[in-house]
Amino acid sequence: MCGIFGYTGTKDNAKDIILEGLKKLEYRGYDSWGVIIVSKQKTLAVKKKIGKIGQANVEDLPKGRVGLGHTRWATHGGVTVQNAHPHTDCHKRFAVVHNGIVENYENLRLSLKKSHKFISETDTEVLAHLIEEYAETYDFLEAVRKVFILTKGLNAIIVVDKESGIIISAKTGSPVVLAKNADGCFLASDSASLLKYSRELLFLDDGEMAVMDGEDIKIFKAKNGKKLKTNFQKVDWEQTSAKLGKYQHFMLKEIEEQPKVLINTATNLVGEAQKIADLIRNKKIIIIACGSSYNAALYAKYLFKRQAGIDCEVVYASEDSFLNNLSSDSIVIAISQSGETIDIIESVKKIQAQKIKFISLVNVLGSTLYRIADEKVLLGAGSEIGVCATKSFIAQVGFIVLLSYALAGKISLGQKKLLDTQKAIDNIINQSSNIKKLAKKLNKNKNLFVLGRGVSYPAALESALKIKEVSYLHAEGLVGGELKHGPIALIEQNTLCIVLVLRDENYDAIISNAVELRARGAYIIGISSVKTKNFDFWLPISDLGEISSIQQVIYSQYLSYFLAVEKKLDPDKPRNLAKSVTVK
Repeated sequence: MCGIFGYTGTKDNAKDIILEGLKKLEYRGYDSWGVIIVSKQKTLAVKKKIGKIGQANVEDLPKGRVGLGHTRWATHGGVTVQNAHPHTDCHKRFAVVHNGIVENYENLRLSLKKSHKFISETDTEVLAHLIEEYAETYDFLEAVRKVFILTKGLNAIIVVDKESGIIISAKTGSPVVLAKNADGCFLASDSASLLKYSRELLFLDDGEMAVMDGEDIKIFKAKNGKKLKTNFQKVDWEQTSAKLGKYQHFMLKEIEEQPKVLINTATNLVGEAQKIADLIRNKKIIIIACGSSYNAALYAKYLFKRQAGIDCEVVYASEDSFLNNLSSDSIVIAISQSGETIDIIESVKKIQAQKIKFISLVNVLGSTLYRIADEKVLLGAGSEIGVCATKSFIAQVGFIVLLSYALAGKISLGQKKLLDTQKAIDNIINQSSNIKKLAKKLNKNKNLFVLGRGVSYPAALESALKIKEVSYLHAEGLVGGELKHGPIALIEQNTLCIVLVLRDENYDAIISNAVELRARGAYIIGISSVKTKNFDFWLPISDLGEISSIQQVIYSQYLSYFLAVEKKLDPDKPRNLAKSVTVK
């Protein structure tokens, strides 16, 4: 999940290059940050701080042509300066940054404790001291290789040697991308941060090591040290420089970009939807996803059945034991915003081992899931800076709508539905001041329940997720019919409840749920095309059939945003979260 950026070359402002790169990677972790520079005197100069890197500077670091930087998402050890990366060995010859978890670090640390002084609580520092040990017998490359082989888990390890100025990276699971130009060699955990320097990128594969000496990049197999051919790929996508413009936060900006996302889906992804429909028709369809992507996948479960009479199975990627024995007629759709979600990538490996085809739906070109898929769809939501999914979620649901109508042979109707939804969302955006007033009213509440039935159930889950992620208000998404089987015990005077109502076969039942809640003193927020006396506060939507629930999610995104602002929280970077989840 952490952000990593490295440089070695001819420019003596490595510190500025690295800081700029890290700021583009902060979405990957913002508990703490650190930059280390190899000075002209061949010493390691380090600056580490707790908190976000947005306003940071490195003016107090010396000039140098080699360095590494890191933004942390804490795993081992608390959020302290001592635990921030980079970490060094006892003699301060080597500096290490790391993304992932060294699962066997406790045993490794125990073996080193008598002869090495540990400063941090992290698993990463173990790597620095191990490299120090092996460097007494082997050269730098071989020392790093042997240490990497010793580690268990899914990791990306980046090491700089102050004596040679060489940077070595090795990975399994966590992403590493490299680039070079006339000024030197660059490394990062995300391709977007490298496009400024080169359109020729090298994506390091699992079990590989890269050596950057400032002039060239060489690739080796970690298992045996065998040199491999370098495989740079020319990329033709544009680097988008996301700017706030008139907005205070990226989350609000990205909520209000969602109409454009649906227009893009309806006009540019029709061919992709038809192609995928033809591939999965008459197959046993399994969809794997996590977080918001899982909630988007649930739309497929409802819409495939409703529109085309086709069943599909939707499973959390982290619960992947079912993937061990798939039938030969299975096909898997993997949905991920980042394309780097480790739970999905691990599940995909099981799928590939059985020769089962899989399709990826991702929003990041060049990501791992995009590159390894048998078929892929780039959702085209554009750069999403806010950590919690908004427009990327709508892009996923929009494509699923198109796909369900394509399976039914009615893709033109699916296009029309999306364009109608785009207009409906524009109306919601124009009324957002009402949601802001509601957020002020609800600011002091501690709990909230979101109820939905049928296709509004995925909307209820996503609404609750967004509210808890961004505003830290405890929220639960529930199937309306399950209210009486336990959760109703939690309802008391003024308990907040959002009830998602569609004019479908579930209408009477969900209204009955609202009546049950209100009878027990709950405060009811109804999101519906019809206002009823059972709502204490009504948020109107357009009646567009089963895909009306997309509008319900938009309201919840707004509510979570305004609640966060009322609480003086940062909606773009919620605590403990990172956008690209690359650790298990």
